[in-house]
Amino acid sequence: MTDTLLSVRGLHVYYGASHALQGVDIALGRGVHAVLGRNGMGKTTLCQAIMGLVPLRSGTIRFDGTDIAGLPPNKIASLGIGYTPQGRRLWKSLSVDEHLRLCAVANSPWSVDFIYDTFPRLAERRSTGGTQLSGGEQQMLAIARALLPGPRLLVMDEPTEGLAPVIVDRVVQLLQKIGASGEVSVLLVEQNLSVATTVAQDISIMVNGRISAVLPAAQLAADRALQERLLGVGRHGGTESFTPAPPEDAARADEPLPKKHTSPNKHASMPRNDYTPPPRWSREAWEEKPKQQSAARPPPHSPAPGGSVIVAGTFDTKTQELTFLRDRLRAQQIAVKTVDLSTSGKSSAADIPPHRVAACHPGGSGAVMTGDRGTAVAAMAEAFQVWARQDGNIRGMISAAGSGGTALATPAMRALPIGVPKVMISTVASGDVGHYVGPSDIMMMYSVTDVQGINRISAQVLSNGADALAGAVRFRASNPPQVAGGKPALGLTMFGVTTPAVQAIVKGLEDRYECLTFHATGTGGQSMEKLADSGMLAGALDISTTEVCDMMMGGAMPATEDRFGAFIRTRIPYLGSTGALDMVNWQAPETVPERYKDRLFYRHNPQVTLMRTTADENRRMGTWIAERLNRMTGPVRFLLPRGGVSALDAPGQAFDDPTARSALFDAIRQTFDPAPNRQLVEIDSHINDPGFAAAALAAFAAIVK
Repeated sequence: MTDTLLSVRGLHVYYGASHALQGVDIALGRGVHAVLGRNGMGKTTLCQAIMGLVPLRSGTIRFDGTDIAGLPPNKIASLGIGYTPQGRRLWKSLSVDEHLRLCAVANSPWSVDFIYDTFPRLAERRSTGGTQLSGGEQQMLAIARALLPGPRLLVMDEPTEGLAPVIVDRVVQLLQKIGASGEVSVLLVEQNLSVATTVAQDISIMVNGRISAVLPAAQLAADRALQERLLGVGRHGGTESFTPAPPEDAARADEPLPKKHTSPNKHASMPRNDYTPPPRWSREAWEEKPKQQSAARPPPHSPAPGGSVIVAGTFDTKTQELTFLRDRLRAQQIAVKTVDLSTSGKSSAADIPPHRVAACHPGGSGAVMTGDRGTAVAAMAEAFQVWARQDGNIRGMISAAGSGGTALATPAMRALPIGVPKVMISTVASGDVGHYVGPSDIMMMYSVTDVQGINRISAQVLSNGADALAGAVRFRASNPPQVAGGKPALGLTMFGVTTPAVQAIVKGLEDRYECLTFHATGTGGQSMEKLADSGMLAGALDISTTEVCDMMMGGAMPATEDRFGAFIRTRIPYLGSTGALDMVNWQAPETVPERYKDRLFYRHNPQVTLMRTTADENRRMGTWIAERLNRMTGPVRFLLPRGGVSALDAPGQAFDDPTARSALFDAIRQTFDPAPNRQLVEIDSHINDPGFAAAALAAFAAIVK
């Protein structure tokens, strides 16, 4: 038996073209290791990959020294890995006792009797169908089912999701008991920070399919600033507090746990707002409550013909601050609509109450008002994005909030076109706000004090934010921006190693077009595509697609999975190429992951380390890019510079590799689906040679004529 029970290295998983896991590394010895992250970060995919439920593109998974990657799920389970999936997935046709008897194994330390002793409620309901249990009881049964075969590793996906606090306590105590026993290790996937830091020794933070940090749980629990930086966790509560509706398991609140499972470590030190769930509203109750309150609501402010400014936020906790913003704007004759993004179930006096926003979620309002704070907030943010896109008559948007409210409001701000004024007054605006702003033009304004009531400081800051937005809205309406000469705008992507090519192309276009050049650093490509989505580009010359390298190999300047999506949606003329697909970008040398230690590197400067992409990586990139190109229905030309794709990929230079280039070009050729409006153009030149620029100009002229 090895010291490392579970070792995951370089794990890549795709769903079609979507890159769900992007080089995940995790090592687990004894005890409990937690993986924290928001919805959609890849946590469930990681669990499913370990259990053999999704295919791997690359990477290794070793359990107690045995390679289990590619094994079927039943074989993986038989080796000693138990799994409690998100959503429990109990069998409808089996009773509680039948579930347990089916999974019991001779000589396992977990017998059916021991399960009934641990969870007395299951003993009481042993004849009840598994899917007829309450949510908390179902979770007990799912955990018991996984423990009965006597696993050495238990993989648990969101075991406390949707549970009443008393049942969360029991799950936590059970996990502490398991971890302390030394007999079963646990990989715990959670969104509940308090639960994770209470039961785990170490925490991995998962962001966008990658492990962004690994640190001791005690360190994360004690450092609020670190929580905000790594997870976006901040203060969300106001002076008002809510009283949860009686949870479905409240009748068993006084039911004692067996003594052998009790623990002195209660949750007194847990951040309260992270641990206490909101009330559980049924969808019917949620949608009915605003109707009951509608007679008491003041009439909304009538919007002007030119549309309204949106004041958005959680009115259940930030009523004072958001109302202050509304009144300040109305005092300046700005038409305002208030939008309530609360998920607590309280009645709302906003012009747009929460249930109307929630109804815009693809899964309906029931997908938002789940009763679990983490999932509800994430779903409300998604619903608000959809609402903002559908409104079509928004003149500006402003909000004031802590980190949670900032995460709620800014995705909808990013969804608005570039140029529509957006102001976010936030407690986190003095830190790293890249994940809030993204490629958009959001003005982030530090609140100085907490967004918690009106005082001499907050009144000044909120007034400045409202006044700035009012000025931008009013001036933009009377003085729309004009471009000198009225030339149409083009977007171009450039990297240091493709600068000569882009400069030559710009020189050939600047008499007819306004050329907007974007540095291909991850955000640069997103910014160009944001302008395309906003209708502000007449075409794109996407010469430097290097951000795809970092997205697929885990580098420091990645694109998102939506790279090229704007050109698919807008159908504007698109000319692309393979600029700098020979390199993955890292920061200082020590930031390069251990799995890449034997690769070819070039030190661009002390803070930038470049890694040559291999033939296999180029094949994967070529296939992915061509699949995206095939979805474009506008005029498309994609250029293959056979002489090399960057200044380093040239004869005599550090990254010259004809085999890797051929693999890239062959994959594109084999996957690309030519059409009258969509063609590959192969050029016998290096990307920085004059011949390439001349060919690019000719190809672009052909698709815009």
